[in-house]
Amino acid sequence: MGTLVGHVLPGFAFLVIGLWQLYNHIKLYCQRPKSYAPPTWFPAPKVRHLELYITMFGSFTSITTELFVGPSRHQPLDPADWTIPTNHLHNFEHSTISLTIFLYAVFALYFDRVRPRAGHTLALLLGCVAFGTEFLLFYLHSTDHVGLEWQYHWLLQG
Repeated sequence: MGTLVGHVLPGFAFLVIGLWQLYNHIKLYCQRPKSYAPPTWFPAPKVRHLELYITMFGSFTSITTELFVGPSRHQPLDPADWTIPTNHLHNFEHSTISLTIFLYAVFALYFDRVRPRAGHTLALLLGCVAFGTEFLLFYLHSTDHVGLEWQYHWLLQG
């Protein structure tokens, strides 16, 4: 994710899913303003869990790209002592963000199929944990940025 394409593609995916969410929230609120309760994801017309599948696929692709495709030796750890090299630390930060979003999508799908009593609440909690982790890692990740890149990360935290 250190390249322009590595930032533009995930950003575009976030934009598309965000616009999908915004459209559906506005539509739902206009249909039932008194009983509006925001869901964490929205079923697609033909494939009910399409949003969750796209989220899982994008997150999994991001994790594999960050940890196995991006590094020069195609593995993230130092072969001498199996530690994380400092030049690969940002790969683990990005992968952690993707992992929490992946886990949210997996459990939201599971809760929708099994339908436990607190499924909606647990999916909402996992979504909060995913974006809280993203915020924390953005905050910690942004300490070494300067100039325009720092301002961009600062804007995303605000």
